[in-house]
Amino acid sequence: MIDRVLDNRQFDSFEWRFVAVVCAILAIGVLSIYSVTYAQPGDGLPLYVKQVIWVLIGCAAFTIMLLFDYHQIARVSYTLYVIVLALLVVVLITGKTSRGAQRWIPVGPFAFQPSEFAKLVLILVLASYYARAPREGWMQRVVLPCLIMMPGLFLILKQPDLGSGLSFLAIYAAMLLVVGVRSKALGIILLFSLMLFPFAWEGMWGSLHDYQQQRIMAFVDPTYDPGGKGYHALQSRIAIGSGELLGKGLYGGTQSQLKFLPEGHTDFVFAVFAEEWGFLGVLVLLALFVGLIILSLEIAYTAKDMLGALLAAGIIAMICFCVVVNIGMTAGMFPIVGIPLPLMSYGGSATVTAMAALGLLLNIKRRRLTLFY
Repeated sequence: MIDRVLDNRQFDSFEWRFVAVVCAILAIGVLSIYSVTYAQPGDGLPLYVKQVIWVLIGCAAFTIMLLFDYHQIARVSYTLYVIVLALLVVVLITGKTSRGAQRWIPVGPFAFQPSEFAKLVLILVLASYYARAPREGWMQRVVLPCLIMMPGLFLILKQPDLGSGLSFLAIYAAMLLVVGVRSKALGIILLFSLMLFPFAWEGMWGSLHDYQQQRIMAFVDPTYDPGGKGYHALQSRIAIGSGELLGKGLYGGTQSQLKFLPEGHTDFVFAVFAEEWGFLGVLVLLALFVGLIILSLEIAYTAKDMLGALLAAGIIAMICFCVVVNIGMTAGMFPIVGIPLPLMSYGGSATVTAMAALGLLLNIKRRRLTLFY
């Protein structure tokens, strides 16, 4: 009875601030997508309308993840992981190919990307694994979770989807840090990593596709292939720099409006926003993301059990990694690896996954005072 009363209590001010920050970032994303795509000719719904539809579906996913107890969700994590692995196999067999990558499963007029959902499912699986019983020793803390992660990572890299693969590794590393790895064990990991790096790099470089190698070369040398694989990075930096202090205003960005900047509605939406709203606008956007992370960290810190803390840590790691890498690659600090900016980039799978993850965060927050589960 007490549990039910506490579970049905109204949102407190902290939760409303969290929702307000999420809504603000979503609104900025839709506005940026509208600005760069509203004049594009094409059949069917405009991209910004499709993004609004994805946001609404994401709100439904947010609500579902908020209402169900996260302990119940974690109990089916392994089943969800098997389903995701099956979908990743389907992608390799019959998936839709675009720009040299086979990452999508078509469903009528739409297509979804299982690798995006796999990130959240991996968080559920690893959190459930670590929280179920004390995990002691090298094998249980490091090796077995790595073996759980490897099938999904391998299938994602085969698409190829380097960005989602790196996200998998970031989530795994964050979980290791939360459960605690002894300094001696961490030193051994770093030592072996340094020793094996030359061999691993040679094998990894040979496994990369030509366009991926060229992107890395363009990052190392900005003048490498400026009209080819280095074009995106150069135009993105030009767009960000041309925004200056106050920006050029809505529809005023020359790089985005004149289509010098490709993919302005997806991976490079930050460059579009920076050109139109300038340095001050970027500060506001970064403040919103920092505020979202701070509120999420407070949820992780006040979680009532290890499962909640691990889930929150994994979600924070996923969001932080995507934000840092996306902004870094558009600003020329990282190679272009195709990671969307959470809540802003166009894409149904990424938007729905991010909203579901944030709904799970609020689930952890709301149930921190319940007595039973």
